[in-house]
Amino acid sequence: MARAIWTGSITFGLVSIPVGLFSATVDHTIHFHQFERGTADRVRNQRVNERTGEVVEYSDIVKGADIGEGEHVIVEPDELDAVAPGRSRSLEIMDFVDLREIDPVYYQRTYWLGPAGEQNAGPYALLLEALRRTERAAIGTFVMRGKEYLAAVRAAEKVLAMETLYFADEIRDPAEEIPNLPEKRPTKGRELDMATQLIESMSGPWRPRNYRDAYQERVQKLIEDKRAGREIVTEAEPAEATEMSGLLAALERSVAAAKDRSKGTKPASRNGASKNGASKNGASKGGAGRGKQPDLADANKSELLKLARKHDIPGRSSMSREELAEAIRAAEGSARQAS
Repeated sequence: MARAIWTGSITFGLVSIPVGLFSATVDHTIHFHQFERGTADRVRNQRVNERTGEVVEYSDIVKGADIGEGEHVIVEPDELDAVAPGRSRSLEIMDFVDLREIDPVYYQRTYWLGPAGEQNAGPYALLLEALRRTERAAIGTFVMRGKEYLAAVRAAEKVLAMETLYFADEIRDPAEEIPNLPEKRPTKGRELDMATQLIESMSGPWRPRNYRDAYQERVQKLIEDKRAGREIVTEAEPAEATEMSGLLAALERSVAAAKDRSKGTKPASRNGASKNGASKNGASKGGAGRGKQPDLADANKSELLKLARKHDIPGRSSMSREELAEAIRAAEGSARQAS
């Protein structure tokens, strides 16, 4: 069983419910040590005096706040301790708000709250059910590890969840931070209709187990392959951004592909075989004297994209590997007929 990382009480009005705080998530990031290339020597960080180059003991380090123009205000550790929030054992609720009114941008990290002892399970269950029925979140503050947090307590399926929140002045205004934001929203047009249709055709229930951290899996496989002495294969480059001129065609193909998936229709064969039995290299079964199309079956997506650019195929950046191969075959066939 996990140990609580903080214990205290949820307090509101005259009610006090003892709880324990537990991490709701786990970090699977693969961490590395640093080594000097070509050696087995570890590289370690040291606190070094910038002027003398000598190592400085931790007890001799003070903090300095940058006030501009190369000047700093030096603050001693005991001065910081004097203004730090006191040790707190209560999560003091100030308001109950509609959970839907909290913009997800304010969410920082999720924790589970559990009752501190069997004797507190009853009041805990009452708060859990009351929050569920009202669809409200309890907003309050608490102190953990010398820092004060804003938090929202909400009802999860069988447990109280607590989200630490950013304060309002910690949220950046996107209009001030991000260039090239569109000034007007499209209200009509075929592109908008197709984009809406694509979203609807790809919509489904939220199933978190359908998604995984593919990058961490590749890092782990890289480590295992290098340990076993196997060859390392680099993945193909990502697709190009869709140009506005090819957006409608890309949307139409995407909608059609989504409909095929929903009907269980299989995508085009990876080896490019046609219904009349064309072989992997594009020649028919009778094959003699007909000439061979370029072999696209073993080309990766990056190579196919280069061929698609050569033929100026619209919407190529949003195509799947199979769609690219099919479009290239069609373009090459048209070119041969024209010649």
